Amino acid sequence: MSTPRADEDTPASSARPDARAGNTFVGDVWVNFKRWNRKAVRNPFVLVVSLVQPIIFLVLFTEVFGNVAGSAVNRGIPGISYETYLVPAIAIQVALAAAITSGVGLVNDIENGMFEKILVTPMNRTAVFVGKTAAEVFRIAVQIAIILGLGVLLGAEIVTGVVGALGIIAVGVLFSLWFVAFSNALAILTRDQESTIIGANLLQFPLLFLSSAFLPLTALPDWIRTFARINPVTYGVDAARSLMIDRDVMTVIDVSWFGGTLDGVVPGVAVLLGLDLLLGGVAVYLLSRASSSDVK
Repeated sequence: MSTPRADEDTPASSARPDARAGNTFVGDVWVNFKRWNRKAVRNPFVLVVSLVQPIIFLVLFTEVFGNVAGSAVNRGIPGISYETYLVPAIAIQVALAAAITSGVGLVNDIENGMFEKILVTPMNRTAVFVGKTAAEVFRIAVQIAIILGLGVLLGAEIVTGVVGALGIIAVGVLFSLWFVAFSNALAILTRDQESTIIGANLLQFPLLFLSSAFLPLTALPDWIRTFARINPVTYGVDAARSLMIDRDVMTVIDVSWFGGTLDGVVPGVAVLLGLDLLLGGVAVYLLSRASSSDVK
């Protein structure tokens, strides 16, 4: 007699009570990684939507505001085109927009009863979250790579070449993790798709526009500069931009320990890593505390 297949309708290890002994953390991560990638392939609309908006921003900002914004950029960073300045910001926007869909996917699981099924399996709760996040991070990395390629076609220059492009993708992935955790925590707390979408989207545009994403902080009002100093987008954009143009452009933390580009990259990476650990811990805690009665 064959055992049930571990897929979206039958969570791994739910078929037999003694299956717990065969479970491993890595195995549980892999099962969830495959499951969430499979869901993405079956519903590509969400992926397209999270990519189209940043592409529109990239094209419109470079074509409509390029000349005006370019002069402000050149006063802060001489010799750089606005396309080159903007592409790292759009890479971070892609990570932000794609991370919003993470919580929406979890709410869908809650609403269709799949999350409740997973809760009663012997799967490690942390592995469930890690596998889901790994699948989303993989897709975010692909989307950022698409944006970088499009940016180059529009005239942007990645001074650091392929190594710099990989570094920008890594920074974008690191940036996305805190918002992935936030949107999943929001999903567990609200257990409602509309509330999760509204809550996550309410933060997206203030975070983007109250940062160094589209203009240098020196060209912005004092109150925006004050907010930008505590805005995660600023740290992600400045770190990615430093890799893009191969110089230190970190605007909120002055570090000279490493020399050159790393002075702009390391502080941003350190701040984002701390934020990832904090919010990731919160999301895992909420997931571990969830019970089947919470999601009915």
